Amino acid sequence: MQKNIRNFSIIAHIDHGKSTLADRIIQECGAITDREMTSQVMDTMDIEKERGITIKAQSVRLDYVKDGQKYVLNLIDTPGHVDFSYEVSRSLASSEGALLIVDSTQGVEAQTIANVYIAMDNDLELLPVVNKIDLPSADPIRVLEEVEEAIGLDCTLHNLISAKTGLGVKDLIDAIVDRVPAPNGDEDAPTKALIYDSWFDNYLGALALVRVYDGSIKKGQKIRLMNTKVEHQVIGLMYPHPLKRQDTLEIKTGEIGIVVLGLKTLDGIAVGDTMTDAKNPTLEPIDGFEPAKPFVFAGIYPIETDKFEDLRDALNKLKLNDSSISFEPESSAALGSGFRTGFLGMLHMEVIKERLEREFDLDLIATAPTVVYKVEKSNGEVIEIQNPSELPEPNYIKTIFEPYVKATILVPDEFLGNVIKLLNDKRGIQIKMDYLGKRVLLEYDLPMNEIVMDFYDKLKSTTKGYASFDYEPVGFRPGNLKKLDIRVAGDVVDALSIIVPDDKAVSKGREFVKALKELIPRQLFEVAVQASIGSTVIARETVKSMGKNVTAKCYGGDITRKRKLLEKQKEGKKRMKAIGKVNVPQEAFMAVLKI
Repeated sequence: MQKNIRNFSIIAHIDHGKSTLADRIIQECGAITDREMTSQVMDTMDIEKERGITIKAQSVRLDYVKDGQKYVLNLIDTPGHVDFSYEVSRSLASSEGALLIVDSTQGVEAQTIANVYIAMDNDLELLPVVNKIDLPSADPIRVLEEVEEAIGLDCTLHNLISAKTGLGVKDLIDAIVDRVPAPNGDEDAPTKALIYDSWFDNYLGALALVRVYDGSIKKGQKIRLMNTKVEHQVIGLMYPHPLKRQDTLEIKTGEIGIVVLGLKTLDGIAVGDTMTDAKNPTLEPIDGFEPAKPFVFAGIYPIETDKFEDLRDALNKLKLNDSSISFEPESSAALGSGFRTGFLGMLHMEVIKERLEREFDLDLIATAPTVVYKVEKSNGEVIEIQNPSELPEPNYIKTIFEPYVKATILVPDEFLGNVIKLLNDKRGIQIKMDYLGKRVLLEYDLPMNEIVMDFYDKLKSTTKGYASFDYEPVGFRPGNLKKLDIRVAGDVVDALSIIVPDDKAVSKGREFVKALKELIPRQLFEVAVQASIGSTVIARETVKSMGKNVTAKCYGGDITRKRKLLEKQKEGKKRMKAIGKVNVPQEAFMAVLKI
């Protein structure tokens, strides 16, 4: 019955215990026996288990009996990492309530605050939960005060739990049943369901995970997708479960389920689209989500050039499962044919590259990540560029606009000086600074370009890992930027071009050429490695030539014979230098990416 359904998500910062709590709730409801139980049972990808992070939001349907009444709990476990906040917003759109989990030893973190605001935008019932109370350093009372102070959430009703030992989990499930509202929808209205995830199954074809708002979806029904206007037959229906999905004949109002459409491709199934009855459609679609906007762009190229089509196929399949990636073909003189791919952040880029290599058995190389810039040309035209090599010549540019983000950083006060120095180095603009007990909440406007490379690593190392960081885009602002080109033997290597602030161009150029000098193999002639802005060279290193002893066969005799051979060698080297080509090895690209 609809009044006995509870749809809820779990939100928290990284490592505050979302997936572990999901395990305990699943066990408490008896959906998985102790023998079948593994840790982080909701994290199904190998890469999730290895890194100990959740990448994809996962759903499970659970049965729970309270006071003789049977309830259905639809639990959605969400990622905590800033790069996957897109997954969180989709999950929260399909829920009526959310468990806000805070670590009793660490307190409120940057991502906690970000996720709470998404939940508040969706008018969800928030249940404050303090986890890890079994640890000796736990201080739940201080943490609850911090939640009230930082977020303004009333914590009079709260739950103290230990997801590891299962302490307090049963009371928490009772609280979910009592406090999360039942879904409200009209059972007699035409079918109206929101697709909030999709993926490809080798046996069943394209699958769509939906939340039904009105009416119901029945097996054999003909449905229409309102955005793409495509019609499909429902081949099968299932309830989600990490180990054994349950077949059903109907998904009713307020329920969550998997719709099997038997399609060979995911074309036409868009996350955020509304599914309705083909014969008796609903009038208004559900407000979908904003399509995810990629922030970070990088070229991805197969190391074996004949694998280009395999890479295209792999990206298409992965896009079914992760709709936030975008890609278009591009070619580079240095690396051949590949794809310019858009990601939500650096971790997202790493994960996608690793998934492509593992799941599709490809060897890939990625170029230096860049962000999208807007360029106003001297004739007034405004263009967007994702690749530094597309930047027009300096005399055609009026202004370059770069994307900025609002960064929220929580840091213990003893590291405040280090963090402010780092933010100033990264061209940050301070907006606010608040003290929360022994920690400081900083808000800064930062250029996105400064974050994509190594900002997160530096922040963690300057604060011994105690700082937490979250960001959201705030638009474009004019910047004093230049394109830095790397020339090897006079030729520009397009894959190594980057856009840098004017005042850092010389130091960056020197770093680049120094690293490349060590990596470019020696030739029979001298090779100049230069960093240039436009036609002005700002840094140079020389790879010395390999010597060949041409006078070895001259022993004794007239010096002019040796001189003649050496002059001949000199001429040859001069000619080679004029026409010689140098291949930049793959290691050189990898090394420069590390800079």
